[in-house]
Amino acid sequence: MNHPRENRPATKQLAEASLDLDRHRRCGFPEVVFGQGKSVEQLRAIFAALLEAGEEAFATRIDPEQASGLATAFPTGRYNSVARTFRVPKRNADSNTTAAFVAVISAGTSDLPVAEEVRETLDWMGVRVAMIHDVGVAGPHRLPQRLAEFEHADAVVVVAGMEGALPSVVGGYVACPVIGVPTSVGYGANFGGLSALLSMLNSCAANVAVVNIDAGFKAAYLAGLIATRRHPTPDT
Repeated sequence: MNHPRENRPATKQLAEASLDLDRHRRCGFPEVVFGQGKSVEQLRAIFAALLEAGEEAFATRIDPEQASGLATAFPTGRYNSVARTFRVPKRNADSNTTAAFVAVISAGTSDLPVAEEVRETLDWMGVRVAMIHDVGVAGPHRLPQRLAEFEHADAVVVVAGMEGALPSVVGGYVACPVIGVPTSVGYGANFGGLSALLSMLNSCAANVAVVNIDAGFKAAYLAGLIATRRHPTPDT
């Protein structure tokens, strides 16, 4: 039986965007909108095209002005001002959460915006999430106290700024991939997250991989792919 998405055009040509409607079939999830630099009108057109195609519209790096404009056009949409994401669910969509499970661990409260971007992305992917906040290496007793909440995860995303040591520590506790997200949180010698990035890249934990600075969406997407491929649903 043909997948219903195979019977529609692969690309939707808009005035200033070429929307990839075939990405869900090829890659498992539909196209995500990077909101930074886009006008409200452009975002509205892209969201409308995604929803018309039966996809769930999801955008990252959305500022309050963009969110206000989107909310007017799509009243069922949800804006997370901390994560800077805006999401409009499919019409009449039921919950699509699977057995896939990812833990999101953040070093400090200042890392919450990136951690929230991770959570929102995983929720869009239908992945169950456990959020574990403020367990950085300055208080090393806090992480093992929370071990039961993440030791059986399919993947763990660790969000940390400053010296970026937390992914290596987490990697020593779990038998799954750990994806480190360096944040731009820190004083001058942190160089806007560069020192945390280099620390994570030099991790001695064999199960740690690293994404770009503040790249919560990328880390979540990778972790979500790992988790959902372990627990596939009939339509994936």
